[in-house]
Amino acid sequence: MIFGNIQNLEEYPFLEEQIKECFAYANEHDLASYEKGSHEIDGDRLFVNVVEYTTTTASERFWEAHRQYLELHLMLHGTEQIDLNFIENMDLKEFVEKDDFLPMDGEKNSSVTLRDGDFLICYPSDGHRTAVAVDEPETIKKAIFKIRMK
Repeated sequence: MIFGNIQNLEEYPFLEEQIKECFAYANEHDLASYEKGSHEIDGDRLFVNVVEYTTTTASERFWEAHRQYLELHLMLHGTEQIDLNFIENMDLKEFVEKDDFLPMDGEKNSSVTLRDGDFLICYPSDGHRTAVAVDEPETIKKAIFKIRMK
């Protein structure tokens, strides 16, 4: 996983070209004005899901990972905690191929707090639990870029 802020992209020259493509797209488009839902960029190779929801307690949320897509979470507005752990530390459930969804159970190893402009890149080995409130529930808007890995 990689955690940073979009204002400091020069610190990440090593990122894969597809990830740089997401940042370029974010720079060229007003994602905050996008409606909730999935927005195609390049077919199923690269798209962005714009989500808006209210954060809640960790116990109300679920753990997940993905095998086919890398995810780049980019906070557009709000504050959200994302809990993290490597999938090898978790109790893995049955993978749902059609949704590229690997549910799991376990405890967090660490967490990050996303604020406006912050991003988190989750690779297939990165289990994550999103939508956790930092201080109190808050409505956030976030872009989640999905980059096909396979």
